[in-house]
Amino acid sequence: MKRILLLASLLASLAACGRQPLARSYAATPDILPGATDIEAYLPLLEGRRVSILSNQTGMVTPERHVLDTLLALGVNVVSIFSPEHGFRGTADAGERVASSVDGLTGVPIRSLYDGKGGVPSDEAVSEFDVLVFDLQDVGCRFYTYNVTMGKMMAVCAAHGKQMVILDRPNPIGFYVDGPILDLKYKSGVGGYPIPVCHGMTLGELAQMINGEGWLPGGVRCDLTVVKCRNYTHRSRYVLPVKPSPNLPDMRSVYLYPSLCYFEATPVSLGRGTDTPFQLYGHPNMKGCRFSFTPRSIEGAKNPPQLDQECFGVDLRTQPSDEAVNAAGINLEYVIDAYRNLHMGDHFFRSFFELLIGRDYVRKMIEEGASAAEIKAMWSEDVASFKEQRKPYLLYEE
Repeated sequence: MKRILLLASLLASLAACGRQPLARSYAATPDILPGATDIEAYLPLLEGRRVSILSNQTGMVTPERHVLDTLLALGVNVVSIFSPEHGFRGTADAGERVASSVDGLTGVPIRSLYDGKGGVPSDEAVSEFDVLVFDLQDVGCRFYTYNVTMGKMMAVCAAHGKQMVILDRPNPIGFYVDGPILDLKYKSGVGGYPIPVCHGMTLGELAQMINGEGWLPGGVRCDLTVVKCRNYTHRSRYVLPVKPSPNLPDMRSVYLYPSLCYFEATPVSLGRGTDTPFQLYGHPNMKGCRFSFTPRSIEGAKNPPQLDQECFGVDLRTQPSDEAVNAAGINLEYVIDAYRNLHMGDHFFRSFFELLIGRDYVRKMIEEGASAAEIKAMWSEDVASFKEQRKPYLLYEE
């Protein structure tokens, strides 16, 4: 009876979400509910079984209750937590190694997938659970590592006969597809599948595509259940209630992320070490720029590029508008601008650039003086073909 009352209380609080914001930043999309809120859909899949969860700070069921706490309160046997890049609490730097630990509030062991051991758990850790619950907020870009982490864990579950339940969450840029399809010679931790940079899918949809297209090693299939979002379509403008990682603090940074992330493979700062990363860019030697900023060592960016150096560059915090940024999709004008300003030639680029953009022609075209529009035209067929290829796997109206 106590468990029934608790579930009723949780469901009542979720019903109220349609009438009032879950959090300040939810105000724009209070009616869209992630899969984690549909407790009645996934609780029967977990009862009487050993459960691990793969989640972080974004895995909220209500503004006050994480999916971990929800499952424990409902009597689910949660035996372990797997944590992705940035750790379970989402505070570690990009790519930073995170040690395994124990959750201080619940005592549940945390198995880090970013401990430098290849991003997959040990056989011993896998033997502990029967079902893996995956609940991570993605941002819709191929090089955002959560989709690769998901695919690796799908392969692990398939190899060990485990079931995987994905609590789906909306794609905040799911209203467009853009960028070249990854050439698999550049397969890496920031690109695991032949998809465009901006794939326009939720992770639940992408997981179905990974299964259906035979992209797991050996073409194996994961025993997969996707718990859908409610009231979401691919036209939705979903505002994230929790920042998905330390350097994507708000929607402005999320919208600019597909266009500015390539600076990670150059000497140019994109604002890590400031309050507004992925909303500006600059370098100490950029000329003709009145705007400047200085990256500092802060939580989530302990040693950012151009640390303590005054960088001159471009302020994108307010202009162009969010609508214009989203309408443009991937905009290489920013990278081209910095490349031409700094006159560094091929020394401007590092090999990581191809891992991010996914093709070798982009660097070559920039160096040859091509415009952003000319480069974008090169991947238009990729976008069109991928939209057709993904159709059988979509869960939400386009």
